Order: sequence, then C-alpha cells, then structure tokens
Amino acid sequence: MRTVPVVAVALALALPLAHAGPEEAMTKAGCTACHTKDKKVVGPSYKEIAAKYKGQDVVAKLMEKVRKGGSGVFGPVPMAPNPPEKINDADLKAAVELMLKS
Repeated sequence: MRTVPVVAVALALALPLAHAGPEEAMTKAGCTACHTKDKKVVGPSYKEIAAKYKGQDVVAKLMEKVRKGGSGVFGPVPMAPNPPEKINDADLKAAVELMLKS
C-alpha cells in the first residue's frame, strides 16, 4: 500500500519537468516582448502573421525567418535572430504552428 503514495509523490515532482507548451517557450525565449496574440507591439501580432500566410505551408519558412531574424516583411523594425539555445526546434515549430492558428 505504500507504493501509491510513493508513485504520487514521484509524479508530482516530475510535473514541473513536463513540456509546458509553446506559450511558455515563447515567453521564455522573449517572443512575447515584441509579439502578442491580437495586437501589434513591436512586431506583428500572431493574428497578423496568420492572416498574411493563411492557406500556405510556411512552417519551415517561418522557422527559418525566426532563426535568422531580419526585417521588411511587416515593417522596418528588425527581428533579432533566435538561435536554438534560445528556443529549441520542437518548441519553435509548436510556436509557429500556434501563431498560424491564431
């Protein structure tokens, strides 16, 4: 009968290590300092991004844009490069997919 409490404690301790999702990864990487879901801050909103690329298969293209940075697509303000040390490939892909669904 002691097994149940031990398993419950182990699961409770492991929960913070579980993948938290693209929103948390985007916040940790600093994306939300310039982008929000529905209004332009420094960069375009997720909704603006989704509207611009609606119906297009652009996940890989947008991941490359985020990695390299740049400017001119949504205005003159440049976006800094975002290397894998800042946001890993899996989280970046999930973040791009989330933006495109906005």
